[in-house]
Amino acid sequence: MIRLSKRMEALARMVSQGNILCDVGCDHGYLPIYLVQKKVVPRAFAMDVAEGPLLAAKTHISQHGLDGLIETRQSDGLEKLVPGEADTILIAGMGGGLVMHILSAHPEVTNSIKELILQPQSELYEVRTFLWENGYQLLQEDMVKEDGKYYLMMKVKPTGKHPAGQKPSEAELYFGKMLLERKHPVLGEYLLREEDIQRQVLEQLTAAQPTEAIHERIKQVKAYLQIIEECRYETKGLNT
Repeated sequence: MIRLSKRMEALARMVSQGNILCDVGCDHGYLPIYLVQKKVVPRAFAMDVAEGPLLAAKTHISQHGLDGLIETRQSDGLEKLVPGEADTILIAGMGGGLVMHILSAHPEVTNSIKELILQPQSELYEVRTFLWENGYQLLQEDMVKEDGKYYLMMKVKPTGKHPAGQKPSEAELYFGKMLLERKHPVLGEYLLREEDIQRQVLEQLTAAQPTEAIHERIKQVKAYLQIIEECRYETKGLNT
């Protein structure tokens, strides 16, 4: 039985029972293998743009006797997925810019699925804005800390409406509506760390030779700090 990292386990928990999965950027194929072994999904597609990771995934799939249930495809994003072939698309471990590019490149595919599970590594504000503007409804959010790093993941679904409902607030775009509503303990720790970092940045900017660019940057950092302070809350441990 495949064993997953804390981050990967949190992603696996978001996949709806009985859905056909497409893992984009599958790396070694561990997540589809795990979900098929656990009978969460009946079958899956494991896709990657690079030949090396895909060969590794094929090897691992064969070692677990799942060749008939997990199909590998070399694909640039969603290029090789036919609309309607999968119910759940999972895109994890990539920068936010790449996540948005993959979703934009093949709307006929993303509009045909039941749910998207995303774990962008950067540009979370931009990703959340993109999802709202392009008609994706937020279904679920989670956050874990592993090896000193923070990982945010979300489940969304296409609604066919552009944009999707009321625009999220600045705080929700930065930190996640559902995480804030739940007072998620990992987000609480992340907010404290982010506040410390931004205060150090502000101190360095204030000590620098004043220029128009520095003045503008100070305004941005202060505005961001105010949002962080409004969102902060006390936590009792790091339950995920």
